[in-house]
Amino acid sequence: MNIEELHEYCISLEAVEEKFPFAKIKGGESVLVFYVCNHMFAMVDISDGNLVNVKCQTERLVDLREHYDWADKPSHMNDKYWLGLHINTTPIDMAKELISNSYSIVKKKYTKKKR
Repeated sequence: MNIEELHEYCISLEAVEEKFPFAKIKGGESVLVFYVCNHMFAMVDISDGNLVNVKCQTERLVDLREHYDWADKPSHMNDKYWLGLHINTTPIDMAKELISNSYSIVKKKYTKKKR
């Protein structure tokens, strides 16, 4: 998966917004963040385009990091809740599944709170 495919997939999900929230911070101007329910579910530095941070279940994070080279610690996020994906080497089906999983975690959590 490349940066264009990542972008295309993320915005294809329902009610997703994309923003550059760190634009005023030095080095943050190229960090693209995808939101659902006004909360982050994926982020990538488009100047690099390789490491994507996605939310993930804690128990699954550990297993993925132990078994796959493409699974890593996230950049600038809490590694207890976020997974870093090297999208250039992550199989496309797995990348899509993990992005969708992240989207679902965030959407479920913040949709419940609105009720």
